[in-house]
Amino acid sequence: MRRPIIRPLPAALALASAVALTPLAAQAPAAADSVIIGGAAVRSSEIPWVVALSSRDRFGGTRAGQFCGGVVVAPTQVLTAAHCLSREVLGATVSEVRDLRVIAGREDLRGSGGREIPVRRVRLAPGYDPATSSADLAVLTLGAALPARHAIATARRGDEAYRPGTPATVYGWGDTTGIGTYASTLHAARVQVQPDSVCARAYPGSVTGSRYQPATMMCAGDARGGHDACQGDSGGPLVARGRLIGIVSWGSGCGRADSPGVYTRVGEVLPTVAGRR
Repeated sequence: MRRPIIRPLPAALALASAVALTPLAAQAPAAADSVIIGGAAVRSSEIPWVVALSSRDRFGGTRAGQFCGGVVVAPTQVLTAAHCLSREVLGATVSEVRDLRVIAGREDLRGSGGREIPVRRVRLAPGYDPATSSADLAVLTLGAALPARHAIATARRGDEAYRPGTPATVYGWGDTTGIGTYASTLHAARVQVQPDSVCARAYPGSVTGSRYQPATMMCAGDARGGHDACQGDSGGPLVARGRLIGIVSWGSGCGRADSPGVYTRVGEVLPTVAGRR
């Protein structure tokens, strides 16, 4: 069954929130449970382009209010998944979330350090369809600039990094076990770009499931299972050959050999977002 890669944190982690959130585990329609499964901790200072999306008003003070991931592509621009900014995830419209921030360079979300930068503007890919997760991409404009060295290059349409079999790495602060063990430090897992046919077989579409659409989506995972994104990782980056190729979007389960992760195909979708300078 289709499931959003990132949903609000479990109730036990969100009790500190000042705002009661509607449980979404059974209703969120736009992604897949996503957490870094089979990965290892990495230092945020060594991978400065990976950032956390935060709202303490919506998700409480635990882990600094982190609820999704993001990736820096320019000093004042961060990419994330469009579904991360939906009412279903936030419990409110994004315009009502007054403390939406990007956390950069923090080694442990339970501590301090790094920077918290307000988000000044949100733009969704014009083709984004929450019902199908097609073009699941948003561009965030920051209220202050990060150093240029924090940005990662983005893959273009037809980039060789999209070739099936290419090793790739997915990053996030999500569930590391598939049963709600959320990381406070950044984790990474090695996967491989999979042929579109693999995800087409895994997600053919049905009354209760989603259909894989290669025009705006890409497929990545571990053919043997055990390495994947999971709940809490939505919006985080998939990187291959030093370039951003995908954004964690949706899938079924975490780390299952028969259910690879589905990512937004950055080389196709990003050019459709007007004025991304």
